[in-house]
Amino acid sequence: MARKILIVDADLRTRLLLKAYLEKNHYEVVAAPDGAGFLAEYQRHAEELSMAIMDVMLPDTDGFALCRMVRARSDLPIIMLTASADETDRVVGLELGADDYIAKPYSPRELLARIKAILRRCGQELRAAARYRRFDAFTLDLLERRVTDRQGTEVALTGLDFQLLKCFVEHPGEILDRNVLAEYTRGRDIGPLDRSLDVQISRLRLRLQDDGKQPHLIKTVRGAGYVFSADVVASHG
Repeated sequence: MARKILIVDADLRTRLLLKAYLEKNHYEVVAAPDGAGFLAEYQRHAEELSMAIMDVMLPDTDGFALCRMVRARSDLPIIMLTASADETDRVVGLELGADDYIAKPYSPRELLARIKAILRRCGQELRAAARYRRFDAFTLDLLERRVTDRQGTEVALTGLDFQLLKCFVEHPGEILDRNVLAEYTRGRDIGPLDRSLDVQISRLRLRLQDDGKQPHLIKTVRGAGYVFSADVVASHG
């Protein structure tokens, strides 16, 4: 069965081109011209969707509001499109839970590569024999891709949050530089001025109640990267 992608973009030509290109590459595409259309299609196809692609600039709302709405309801992977050269759009989108962003102009081929990378990360088979990773007061379930605290309450994480945490718990005590983390979570390097990874780590610390000023789980190693300092135990149950 083809993966279904919901696209919202105000430009008709862009919608038609993306729809034709992605369908040629074996994806099923639903397209909307504005926020109202997106919400209607999302309600109609929510259980079937594999991803949403959102333009930031829309005639009746913006992609940030749509991202916030989707993220409050599900962990559906989200790619945001922005025509702004300002880093602010990218940072805001990631803070709201987007899994990736692409600056306009972009090539359909680049977008396809990003789609494949995100879906591959989200759907990759469980390789480790042990299903769980326990650290501090938390349990990470590799099969169900969820994290719970000591009381069994699920910690609200986006797909990108989970992937970042998974990288840390699989490499406890190792100093991981920013490019390693970006490659693991986004499938690409990031530039020296790109602060999106730092925003993502700050958000993950917040989710894990890890004090940003004096973190005890994810520590910053100045000039080198980050290190996950908690002891991690693998278990089957």
